[in-house]
Amino acid sequence: MSCEPSASGDVKKQKTCLQVATNVTEQKHHVTRETRGQNLGLCRGFRGCTVWLTGLSGAGKTSIGFELEALLVSKGIPSYGLDGDNIRTGLNKNLGFSQADREENIRRVAEVAKLFADSGVVAICSFVSPFAEDRDMARRIHKEADLKFYEIFVDTPLNVCESRDVKGLYKKAREGAIQGFTGVTQAYEAPDKPDLIVKTEGLSIQESTQCVIELLVKENIIPKSITDVYGIHELFVPSHRRSAMLAEAQTLPTLEISEVECQWLQVLAEGWASPLKGFMREKDYLQTLHFNCIVTDDGTVINHSVPIVLSLSESDKSRLQDVSAFTLTYDKKPIAILRNPEFFYQRKEERCARQFGTANPNHPYIKMILESGDFLVGGDLEVLDRIKWNDGLDQYRLTPNEIRNKIKEMNADAVFAFQLRNPIHNGHALLMKDCKRQLLDRGYKKPVLLLHPLGGWTKDDDVPLPTRMAQHQAVMDAGVLDRDSTILAIFPSPMMYAGPTEVQWHAKSRMNAGASFYIVGRDPAGMPHPNKEMYPDGNLYDDTHGSRVLKMAPGLDNIVILPFRVAAYDTSVNEMAFFDPKRKEDFLFISGTKMRGFAKSGELPPKGFMEPKAWSILAEYYQSLNKN
Repeated sequence: MSCEPSASGDVKKQKTCLQVATNVTEQKHHVTRETRGQNLGLCRGFRGCTVWLTGLSGAGKTSIGFELEALLVSKGIPSYGLDGDNIRTGLNKNLGFSQADREENIRRVAEVAKLFADSGVVAICSFVSPFAEDRDMARRIHKEADLKFYEIFVDTPLNVCESRDVKGLYKKAREGAIQGFTGVTQAYEAPDKPDLIVKTEGLSIQESTQCVIELLVKENIIPKSITDVYGIHELFVPSHRRSAMLAEAQTLPTLEISEVECQWLQVLAEGWASPLKGFMREKDYLQTLHFNCIVTDDGTVINHSVPIVLSLSESDKSRLQDVSAFTLTYDKKPIAILRNPEFFYQRKEERCARQFGTANPNHPYIKMILESGDFLVGGDLEVLDRIKWNDGLDQYRLTPNEIRNKIKEMNADAVFAFQLRNPIHNGHALLMKDCKRQLLDRGYKKPVLLLHPLGGWTKDDDVPLPTRMAQHQAVMDAGVLDRDSTILAIFPSPMMYAGPTEVQWHAKSRMNAGASFYIVGRDPAGMPHPNKEMYPDGNLYDDTHGSRVLKMAPGLDNIVILPFRVAAYDTSVNEMAFFDPKRKEDFLFISGTKMRGFAKSGELPPKGFMEPKAWSILAEYYQSLNKN
């Protein structure tokens, strides 16, 4: 990647803009830049500035500008691309290409960009702007307003620009049909000391844009916490360092972790919990417990609703508290190094009450917490290898970056994620098909379904992962879901049964994997209350709160929540359909309990409830329980 940053020098020529009207007075805004910065966009702080992309026609200015705009907006930073052709068809449609008109074109654009920047928006200007004096004027307009201005020279050789000739302009200029065309009959004055030089030859649009991103990070326009714009940060040791790290791991004190803790380590290593760099230290733990968010040092609010922590006993704490690093082992094998550990006391009742709304010891995940060590340890992780479970399902365990790559390969323009821990019946399929229809109606051309069953720990009476995956695959094989527009993958997180608190985690992690829409149903991550007499419905959580909380949750603005309609078995047509309260007598609700009863007894469910092969896989599992 060829990026050549340079410091802007003093402006040698200064073009002054004469004030013609004399009966005008500047009016001061009531809203300060500081106030705009605190309330505009998702990233707190004033970030208004102008990014000025200059270079020959065909150099890549517009491509970089629009790519940058899309990335900034996706990260909650308001931005707007001002393109030369667009401006000349509107604001500057009365200007030609004489030197005077070109000067006026740039002056107007600079003034508009200044207003955008003053409002807290990153104004991205893509203009040939061939004259150094005009660009200096644009910089000066911003300097006088105390606004940041970044001149970026998109340095692409003339022969490369001409070979691209996206608009056919070079051909016309060579034929004499266009006079005064920059690079052919009009000289381009390259910047002497731009803020950045981007050489696009041989680079992709993303690689070229990354150069600009790095400058904006350095200038604190883009927060450091959201710099993984083209991928999620993983915690795996690079291959060239693995041997040395493994040798070091053999020399360090060790801490054996449980299967569930190893699943959480996998979640962290693969980037599902990004930007976390390891098990939580106390600051992140407290923010998660009390705010369901992590607030970074630069003020960015990132949704994170569940603690990802590592427990240990008092004796292990005493043994490890004075070391700078120790090795985590699972099944006696080293899997990661935890560095700069921070130890703190685990107030188990407080954690449970805040996370689950109860501390009832008969809740299965709470039971594990109460039985865990009295202390927690946080620290940075360096994970030696991909976590493999060798259960025949590892090929489904795609990382967020691998899912993002699949999304690109499929040319998806929208991704809707469906989280489930139960077998798929035709009501689920109806819902997923309807969500696809909704996205097509919104104008998307190629929406893709991320069918993402939870693959970590679940309670004993849930259907185990191998059975669920075989059942899901049977649904796919039967064509109930479109294989060409579906990604079937396993989400490695343990299940906590923490209701509206946990469902935020489910949505945030899928957002990290590139999902732009998330389907949420009734009582997500819920379960019956351990004390069934506690609430009238017998459930731990209100079955509507999960979807309602998701719509309001801070830090999830980059994912759209799609609540689904209730589906039931329509006896009038013998298939699953969306429930119609006007003819409720036609509908049969087949609960999980009733479905398990059918499967255990060998009785078939109503025709059209589930794909037959998928049902036989489920029935075989439940009948094997009877035999055992």
